[in-house]
Amino acid sequence: MENKEILRNKKILAVDDEPDVLEIVQEALAPCEISTADSYESAKQLISTGSFDLVLLDIMGVNGFALLELCRERQIPAAMLTANAINVDSVNKALNLGAISFLPKDELANIADHLAEMLEGLAQGKSHWRRLFDRLGPFFSDRLGLTWENIGKPRNPPYMY
Repeated sequence: MENKEILRNKKILAVDDEPDVLEIVQEALAPCEISTADSYESAKQLISTGSFDLVLLDIMGVNGFALLELCRERQIPAAMLTANAINVDSVNKALNLGAISFLPKDELANIADHLAEMLEGLAQGKSHWRRLFDRLGPFFSDRLGLTWENIGKPRNPPYMY
């Protein structure tokens, strides 16, 4: 995405227990107002009391799914960002709990593009999931055998795509 102007002055909360990930996000999203949290407790406090245009949640180290539920309650858009929890169940869980997107940490170098797309979609009232699979479909297909058509479908063993 060439026009990242939509990022300017957006309030973003990045939650991850890895300091290097938070640093990368801060650098990549320099046009935004970035807040960070490195634990469940600090993130919960910020989400409960703050106002954000978008929250990026790690799944594993900070209990991201519980924080996603809090974001949903507060009507704050949230996207999942993970390295170790990339599997069919976590993608479907993120979707079912209201995440607007699900990004592998392999895509951190392109985080500004992804966030710009997410924010643009939110402004237009459109889901980012379709765009995510248009952009990262080969990643999800190669890694999980997962395609857009299979997202959100119940898991019935054997689970083959």
